[in-house]
Amino acid sequence: MIGGVVRSFRLYPLVVLLILPGIGKSYSSSTEYPESFVLKERQADTFFPDTSPTASPQPFLPLLAPSPLTPFTNSTIPKLSGLCTLNFTALSSMMTLTSTDCMAAFAPVLANVVCCPQLEATLIILIGQSSNVTNRLALNGTLASYCLSDFEQILVGQGANIGLAKICSIHSSNLTEGSCPVADVSEFESTVDSSNLLASCGKIDTVNECCEQVCQNAILDAARKLAQKAYNMLSLDGSHVLSDHTTRINDCKGIVLRWLASKLDPLHAKDVLRGLSNCRINKVCPLNFPNMSYVIEGCSAITSNRTGCCNAVESYVSHLQRQSFVTNLQALNCAASLGVKLRKANITHDVYNLCHISLKDFSLQESGCLLPSLPSDVVFDVTAGVSFLCDLNDNIPAPWPSTSQSPASSCNKTIKIPALPAAASGQNSKFSMNQYVWL
Repeated sequence: MIGGVVRSFRLYPLVVLLILPGIGKSYSSSTEYPESFVLKERQADTFFPDTSPTASPQPFLPLLAPSPLTPFTNSTIPKLSGLCTLNFTALSSMMTLTSTDCMAAFAPVLANVVCCPQLEATLIILIGQSSNVTNRLALNGTLASYCLSDFEQILVGQGANIGLAKICSIHSSNLTEGSCPVADVSEFESTVDSSNLLASCGKIDTVNECCEQVCQNAILDAARKLAQKAYNMLSLDGSHVLSDHTTRINDCKGIVLRWLASKLDPLHAKDVLRGLSNCRINKVCPLNFPNMSYVIEGCSAITSNRTGCCNAVESYVSHLQRQSFVTNLQALNCAASLGVKLRKANITHDVYNLCHISLKDFSLQESGCLLPSLPSDVVFDVTAGVSFLCDLNDNIPAPWPSTSQSPASSCNKTIKIPALPAAASGQNSKFSMNQYVWL
């Protein structure tokens, strides 16, 4: 994985106010809800006591005045159904972290790498922890609908984006067992090798897990054993078996993760789940590549018109980077994916080198911000504001693919990763106002 120099991300208050005028909006004023579900108002001395960095130098620099962030200092009271059995209060600090990771202004552009992974982890932990009381690793359909609604209401009341379910593609069915035939804790533990599962996933090596897949293989093995109980293989034709079995395995993986979350303390479970999600996240480029015909046309005569080619490439990349923040490994995948597409269109010259395209050019904001390949969270300070990690603060050249084949996995030890800068420049990154016209 790529390491790198940690840098802070600066956001001016005026930009927040312009891009999301309703960030301070109160989402609910009703007081009709069970007392046990109330989340206390946030206090300055209780924000992220267990997740704030302690190493020196401190990677988070508070750079945003608190005035645009009223929801984070004056939580509104959500209107809850009173029918959900999940203990939100027991995970109040994690709910707080999730609402911050998914804050209204940033949820769409941090969805892939921060918000949605944390949202999914929190739901898994909530259900996993509840199984210690209910002996069930899933909710029924009706209860799932109430609980998802209450979950969203609490987060939105603390300043999270009101459209989280849509942004993260979360449905109430995600809280049920789906097609997995096992949701009972006792049956689960009698079906899988739970001791091996806990030994493999109780603590993961976040640096090497994505390539060695120790925990991931244990989860897959357990999910297969659960899925195998669903049907008689001889009663279905081969194609149906394959399709049905694949779906069941995926649903059973969710059950396995909830069981793990029930056996670990919440913060430990969060680290494991976020580490596993980053293995999936860093494998692909999350950006959509629109029609690039004008880039191909501009670079087809690169020997006679380099300026025209670079103008086209820079314009195309500037539109790509408005989609989302990406991690440093995702940026490598994005650079490789775009390069492969151009090579297949007979653009064989290294236009990245010619046009000075860097890895950070594939991530949001004009001065470049790549998030670390390891899990990171948004940090809020009641007096100073919001900050999050940026990695690779110098211009790391985007590698031009040597062939028109799809990029190889970063786990391939023969792949040559671009060298990191020897020292940090110390310059803070800044937002450009026109970056957010599209939001």
